[in-house]
Amino acid sequence: MTRALLITNPFAARADAHAVTAILKILGRGGWNVDLRTITGPGDARRIAEESLGEGFDVLVSHGGDGTAMQVAAGIAGSGIALGVVPGGTGNVLAGNLRLPRTTTAAARALLRARAQAIDLGVVQRPDGAHYFAVVAGTGFDAQLMAGTGLQEKRRWKLGAYLARAALTLPSIRSAAHRVTVDGTSQDVRAAMVLVLNCGQLPPGFLRLRADLSPDDGWLDVMALDADGAFQSASAVMELFLGGRRARNGKGRRIWWARGRTVRVEALEGAPRPVQLDGDVTGETPFEARLLPGALSVLVGPRFKAHHG
Repeated sequence: MTRALLITNPFAARADAHAVTAILKILGRGGWNVDLRTITGPGDARRIAEESLGEGFDVLVSHGGDGTAMQVAAGIAGSGIALGVVPGGTGNVLAGNLRLPRTTTAAARALLRARAQAIDLGVVQRPDGAHYFAVVAGTGFDAQLMAGTGLQEKRRWKLGAYLARAALTLPSIRSAAHRVTVDGTSQDVRAAMVLVLNCGQLPPGFLRLRADLSPDDGWLDVMALDADGAFQSASAVMELFLGGRRARNGKGRRIWWARGRTVRVEALEGAPRPVQLDGDVTGETPFEARLLPGALSVLVGPRFKAHHG
């Protein structure tokens, strides 16, 4: 019998008591023995996950958004305990990259038939310890967008909250000088946004940056987007779709790519910029991300095709 701990975030955009009840019923009827813990504040999910080590759980199920899933992942990374994801947040980007169902009931049912798959993680060391990401670490426009979108907006409008704020702030987007160091080689680039990617799909769901970018490929991919204002931003997105995704390394007109296992990002002008890890704003520039190959076991279904890069 599978023994699981369900960690649920009641503050997430699509998490509520009815969803929790549905998850417990589905997993229980599928033969799982499930304990429940509800987080009450920041950092709780990671603390609960860490405290669960050694208690005999086979799976820790995260019910919330990407931030909740990443906190649970941080608590069990390297332990061999599997992470199960039931989307309940705003973007649910990790679930999308793992090709998991979007609805609560479908995702819970999928866990009963899932297999364990090792994926990579990124880690950023801060004075308060290690912070992890499974999808993306970023600075610039994306981090400012995450920082500026409130909890009530996300609960009411879901992904639309991010899209609406992006539309309002896009005219004011500006590039700044950054130094990006990949595996010891530095490149100065102008960028409105620098992303260190472990996954290729970002919200909204149709935005797949690269077909060869997978969470188990053994690499971190770096993308710097150079744009001032809405028109240049639209031009950069068009370049991304019409050819900027093909080159593994090098610079197009507005998109610069690199690939490595250790990436340091510094802002060379102006004040330090906020940094987001899987949607949670965590510190400021500079930051250094390091790849941890195969550090996390996740439950996936048949739609996820292993890369093993």
